[in-house]
Amino acid sequence: MNQAELHRYLASKSLKKKGAPQYKTLFDQRLSTNISLIKTQFFSLYQESKHETTFFKLLDKLELLFKERPTALKKQDIDRLTKGNWYQSEKMVGMQLYVDRFNTDINGLKEKLSYFEDFGINFLHLMPITTRPSGESDGGYAVNSYHEIDSKYGTKEDFLTFTKEARKKDMFLMLDFVVNHTSDEFEWANKAKAGNTKYQDYYYTYSNRHIPDEFEKSLPEIFPQSAPGNFTYNEEMEKWVMTCFNTYQWDLNYKNPEVFIEMMGNLMSLANLGVDVIRFDALAFLWKKLGTISQNLPEAHTLISLFRMCLQVIAPGVILLAEAIVAPRNIIKYFGENMFEGNECEVAYNASLMALLWNSIATKNASLMLKSLTEIPSKPNDTTWINYIRCHDDIGLGYDDDFVRSMGWDPHAHKQFILSYYTGKLEWSPAKGLMFMYNPKNGDGRITGSAASLLGLETALEQKNKNIIDYAIAKIIMMHGIILSYGGIPMIYAGDEIGTLNDYTYEQNEDHVNDNRWVNRPMQNWNVVATLSKAKDSPSAIIHQSLKKMIGIRKEHTVFEDLNDVKIYGCPNPHIFVYQRSNGNKNIWILSNFNEITETLDIGWLLSLGIHAGENSIDLLTGESFELIHNELPLKPFQQLWLMNN
Repeated sequence: MNQAELHRYLASKSLKKKGAPQYKTLFDQRLSTNISLIKTQFFSLYQESKHETTFFKLLDKLELLFKERPTALKKQDIDRLTKGNWYQSEKMVGMQLYVDRFNTDINGLKEKLSYFEDFGINFLHLMPITTRPSGESDGGYAVNSYHEIDSKYGTKEDFLTFTKEARKKDMFLMLDFVVNHTSDEFEWANKAKAGNTKYQDYYYTYSNRHIPDEFEKSLPEIFPQSAPGNFTYNEEMEKWVMTCFNTYQWDLNYKNPEVFIEMMGNLMSLANLGVDVIRFDALAFLWKKLGTISQNLPEAHTLISLFRMCLQVIAPGVILLAEAIVAPRNIIKYFGENMFEGNECEVAYNASLMALLWNSIATKNASLMLKSLTEIPSKPNDTTWINYIRCHDDIGLGYDDDFVRSMGWDPHAHKQFILSYYTGKLEWSPAKGLMFMYNPKNGDGRITGSAASLLGLETALEQKNKNIIDYAIAKIIMMHGIILSYGGIPMIYAGDEIGTLNDYTYEQNEDHVNDNRWVNRPMQNWNVVATLSKAKDSPSAIIHQSLKKMIGIRKEHTVFEDLNDVKIYGCPNPHIFVYQRSNGNKNIWILSNFNEITETLDIGWLLSLGIHAGENSIDLLTGESFELIHNELPLKPFQQLWLMNN
């Protein structure tokens, strides 16, 4: 039993009493159940003999933050406690988007709520909309404020109106909490630059290069091309400041407990805008320690869990998403381990599945995906994944080298093949992507590009080759079919639902030209959307209609609720990826062919899984029963089946 379950149980007792919910009583109840864990975590990070007074300051802060929580959101918190793990529902389907690139501003986004409803989207991840520096701002991830809306998107009142409308439509919202760093224009940074030592201690600042040089011996470079090194000299302070991402993003010093308390306040300012899921950006980097890579450290996990325990006390209806794009064995840790199992983040990005899907497309082989996904420990029952194929960011190739070796492949050579396949270095590859942040020191690199272009649609349209166009469309649909049927919340990147290609106009924008991730940050093409019902045979219409249909099927079947029930099978055909979803006596098998030729499965193996052919066996995607041919089940190139026995 994790803390959320305990809160739910205790709240159910209190809510059985007649009368309106006593929000303060329930707050005190939650604080009482969490306080021992909060204390343990706090003093494991901050020496008790020095910070006892600071701990009581934190407790006072929690009560103040609860008082500031709007009553409507307090009511929502209690409603969600009674509903259980709402975020594991089969009805959750998300879309990630840039507000200004989707439809101008917040009011424009409000006008498109019906578009989301029609398509089946009820969960929106809005890219950063708070104030940021003019010019370069890492797409808004260099924050000047955690709760003030940038004027280019509208006003805070506009956003509060939008969140109210979204709640009326039972739509959930996610915003980013840039927890690792602020911009160099943030109020704390400005005070630090002015010489205020209190705020200089909110960051990692040093008067000489001695400690920075020691850090550099083990710290990796995040952006080796555009921002080499991890420290920047600030002439106003006459000090070096840690900047692991970009020179204008200053890393916060969580070794100072005052930073945690202040950031807890910023977290609630964001939640009080009506945000349901808060995406903890770059949380793997939160704790810095000499002699380490300062990623995934135990103290970072303790800190994240401390945020979670405090947030649960104030606003139990708000949950956390871990943006931890790290090795497969490390991702699972952000749900919490040992005594904190299930008490860290409720949701995490399934970056391993994402990277493995792209590997399977390039190799036409699902073996590495099978090996990797079956040998990673199961996540806690009260948590879930965000499953996605593309997002605003690059594609990192975070494969486990041991798993790659088990395939008989050399890890370095394999990574170079994947990079070459997607970045135009292999003449026969249909993929059109770009290399991002290639590091010649170790051969590491990442990939950018839209899903459609990476899956060959751009090349196919240029060649006007119908067969290749059909293959590209099939790949796009199959990839989305997996994230829609795998355990967790599917997150579709805006534009992918209409097969949007790479946008090369970023090369003419001086603020974007040095960051080719903007190739996959296009303006939503509403002209294409307007033609979907007329040009039904166009790639955009086929993709849109197919995804809409799969979303509808997902929402009709409780078998897709995330009950930690995904069962992956070792398929005798390495080109085919097979898994099963179960809920009670209901079962659905998903079969996907990653090869460009027809592949088959033998009847004996299918029967061993419980799959039967004939009138009582239905492919949910077509609504038709399926038959065997010569005692084999054929899957066409990039075909996917959702099989259910009636």
